[in-house]
Amino acid sequence: MSNQGKSGYEIRADLLSLAESIIINNIENERQTIYSWNDNHSETKKEIPLRTYTAQDVIQTAKEFNDFVNEK
Repeated sequence: MSNQGKSGYEIRADLLSLAESIIINNIENERQTIYSWNDNHSETKKEIPLRTYTAQDVIQTAKEFNDFVNEK
């Protein structure tokens, strides 16, 4: 195993992958919360919104992670 650091491309790819995973996880958590509410409150069911995300959402989130990492 090499002790060399990751290249800038590898770091960006990792940040993009992490950002997308977190966005997907957040969407799924919101949906699960509504499913749980609806299971327990049949008289006041909430509509499950159709949430999507774009490449720009992923890029913006990755930039926020990168900014955080680069803070001094």
